[in-house]
Amino acid sequence: MSAGVELDHVTVRFGDFTAVKDATLDIKGGEFFSFLGPSGCGKTTILRAISGFLEPSEGKIRIGGQDMSGFGPNQRPTALIFQNLALFPLMSVAENITYGLRVRGVSKAERRKKADELLQLIALPGQGDKLVSELSGGQKQRVAIARALCVQPKVLLLDEPLSALDLKLRQHMRAELRSIQQLVGITFIYITHDQGEALTMSDRIAVMSDGVIQQIADGRAVYDEPSTAFVASFVGENNAFAGSVAKADASFAVVETPFGQLRGRNPKGLKAGDRAILFVRPESASLVTGGADTTLSSKVKNVAFEGNMTHVFLEGAGKKDITVTVGRQNGLAIPEQGAAAAVSYDPSLGLVLPDGKLARE
Repeated sequence: MSAGVELDHVTVRFGDFTAVKDATLDIKGGEFFSFLGPSGCGKTTILRAISGFLEPSEGKIRIGGQDMSGFGPNQRPTALIFQNLALFPLMSVAENITYGLRVRGVSKAERRKKADELLQLIALPGQGDKLVSELSGGQKQRVAIARALCVQPKVLLLDEPLSALDLKLRQHMRAELRSIQQLVGITFIYITHDQGEALTMSDRIAVMSDGVIQQIADGRAVYDEPSTAFVASFVGENNAFAGSVAKADASFAVVETPFGQLRGRNPKGLKAGDRAILFVRPESASLVTGGADTTLSSKVKNVAFEGNMTHVFLEGAGKKDITVTVGRQNGLAIPEQGAAAAVSYDPSLGLVLPDGKLARE
C-alpha cells in the first residue's frame, strides 16, 4: 500500500540560512519521484523533513492526507535508505533485513519467512545466512532496500543510495530499483545529483537550486522543455548564447548575441528588449561546410572520442565555447584541433529563455 506526499509551502531555516524556500508539490501514491540538483540545493533537507528528522520552519507536510506535524520518524509510514546503507556487519543478511520486525517483537519464525520472501523479491534467494561482508556492492544495495521494505512503509525515501557504486553497477542498479518499485507499488522519493539516475528511473523530477524548486515535470519535459536557464544548463549539456531579444512573436524569438542574431523557440513569450539566453544542445548542433541558414564561425579547440559519439569543443566569437556532439553513424569527417569550422543548428531545436543563473556559475 502506498501513500501520496504533499508539501504545502514548506520552508526550512537553519538560523539565518534558508535551506528550502516555499516548496509546494504533490507526489502521487505509487509514484517514483526524484529531487535532482547540485550539492547544497536543499534536496536532502526536504527528504529529512518528509522522514521526520526535522520539522519545517513554515508550511505543512502531509502523507496520505494526514498532517505530519509533531510526528517523529518512528511514527511516520516511511522508511529511509541512507547513502552509506548502514547495514549491520555482524548480522546475517536475513537478520539485517528483518531488524525492524525484531524491534517490534515479531517472532523469529515469522521474521525468517519475511526475509525469504524479500530475498526472492530482490533476486538473492538462499543468501539469508551470509554476512553482509560477503556480498558485493550491488547485493548490499538490494539488502538495504529489502530491510526498508520489510517494515511495509507506504513511502520509501532514498538519499543518493547509488553514489558509492561504480558506473556499470550504478547503471545496473537503476534498472533494479525501478523494477522493484514497480513490483511493490509503493511511493519512492529519490534524492540525487546524477541526471542519468533521475531521467532513467523517475515518473517525475523536481529540479532544485538554492533551496528553490525550479521545475517539476517528467524526464523528457525537463530535458526538452526546461523552464529556466538553470534547468537548461544543469540537466544535460547545453550551449548558452546570452543577449537581448531583437524581435519576437508567439513562436520564435531572435536574440542579438556576439555571433549575430540567433533564432530559437519562444515558449515564455519574451518580447523585444528582454534579456535572454538561447540554448542549443550539442546533439542539436552540427558542423557544416556552408549553405545553412544559421552558421557560427569557430575554431576547433579539442576533440573527445567516446566510442559511439565524438564531442567537438570549439571557440567562437568573444572566446565563447561551443560544443557539438557527432554520432558515429553521422559519417562526418571530424576536423582536427586548430581547424576552422562552422556550426549550424535548426532554430526549432533552439530554446530562448529569460536570462538567469546558469548551473555552472
